Amino acid sequence: MKSKSFLKDLYSIIAFVISGAICAGLIFLLYDKYLNTLGFEENLKKLTSIYIGISGFLSAILMVFLAASAMRQKSYKAKIIHKISKTTQKMHNFRNIAEILFNSNIWLPGLKEYMEKDYADLTYFDVKEFYKGKSKLAIEFLQETHHFGETENLYLELKSLLMTDPKDKHIPETINYPIFYDNDIIEKWVEHKCGSGLWYVFGYKFGNYKESLNLEAVFERHREKILTLANTIDQDKFENSSFNEIFFSKLWEHLTKDVIPKLSQFQSHINRKTPRLIYYLYIVFFLLMVFGVLLPLTYLMLGFSVLAIIVGYSIVISTIFYVAVTFHIFLSKEVNR
Repeated sequence: MKSKSFLKDLYSIIAFVISGAICAGLIFLLYDKYLNTLGFEENLKKLTSIYIGISGFLSAILMVFLAASAMRQKSYKAKIIHKISKTTQKMHNFRNIAEILFNSNIWLPGLKEYMEKDYADLTYFDVKEFYKGKSKLAIEFLQETHHFGETENLYLELKSLLMTDPKDKHIPETINYPIFYDNDIIEKWVEHKCGSGLWYVFGYKFGNYKESLNLEAVFERHREKILTLANTIDQDKFENSSFNEIFFSKLWEHLTKDVIPKLSQFQSHINRKTPRLIYYLYIVFFLLMVFGVLLPLTYLMLGFSVLAIIVGYSIVISTIFYVAVTFHIFLSKEVNR
């Protein structure tokens, strides 16, 4: 794939060089003919109106296409924003559930104090990226003998869901629920599959964690709120759920498999750059307008040197040649993008 891309780029560069050579050659030949052929300037003047008409017609087609493309881009982004808003609200609800559990009494006595004292500056992302050697604290944490039923990782995982910036080490007292989540935090959630550890524990290993994760310690009003939030996320999936490990297994599975991947997908779409084809066609439009319409008109109206119209002719002809031999390259790149 890389070799094909390189060959296409090389082809475009060669076509550009040839087009430049054609432009320079035409300027030289036309100017030489002007100097050595009597009445050649009059012939150029007669052709100028046809030349302006052709360039103006092509420019008008490109202008309509570019305007239509801009409107399509705007409409597409509006649809994506609508979708990402719904998914973002689901993520808000998941984070609200995570906040309730994080601040609840499900943890073994002393866990919170231990984590916030000895590992206050440690994040779930640091632990997952320990192999990069950027965090000595992460290596120390992994080498430490844990005394809280291996729930320390779950504590950090829940904490990671409450973050809005992967560089933060502490979560604020009031959790932030932004209009849109930053790309950096979404990428970290996706990369480290945040929620999958919780799904695995509640779905497959809860028998080993019953003594260290006390769901009964969650206040009744908080249980009702969690179930209500889950119904808001997906009514079909969570409508008749009970507050137990099966419910939480489904909940974190839904976060891992559906919500975070969609959030990442929609975010990548909304941040998608304007297609290169649009820039390519805009440059062609600009050259046609300036050298195919405006310069010839100025030549006719103000009586500029004949060299101006010769340069205009040469640039437009070489531009049309470049488009003819490279348009399929740009088109194929956009189709495969």
